[in-house]
Amino acid sequence: MTRRLLFLLSLAAYLRADSAHDVIDLVTSAASGLSAGKPEVFMEAFDPAMPGYEKLKDAVTALTSATEIECSIEVTSNQGDDAARALELDWILRIDRHGGGTGSVHRQETVKCSLRKTGKKWRIVACEPLDFFALPKA
Repeated sequence: MTRRLLFLLSLAAYLRADSAHDVIDLVTSAASGLSAGKPEVFMEAFDPAMPGYEKLKDAVTALTSATEIECSIEVTSNQGDDAARALELDWILRIDRHGGGTGSVHRQETVKCSLRKTGKKWRIVACEPLDFFALPKA
């Protein structure tokens, strides 16, 4: 009986760790899409029903069309279970306007994301602050 319990506890820990890893993979993929200038790849991580989704989509589309972006993310918190997780990310953006323009803009912010799993797919259902991804003023 004890052996089964230990096995089940190990399996539960593995599944929980797998969910933690899956959401990090999702955010990493989104950041890679942003760095590659592909807003559609970035937006795949977000639930279209998320509050502010259209505003974020418009902002990211404008940002990627006018600039080159480098992303760096450090996960500072990853809490939750196999159905819902909350991430805190130390997110750094280096933004360069196409054609040289006014130089680089450096942004660093703690970005908080709530994620839910629907079926086999994780999606970001809330993200703050959304204006972190806005095009810098000229």
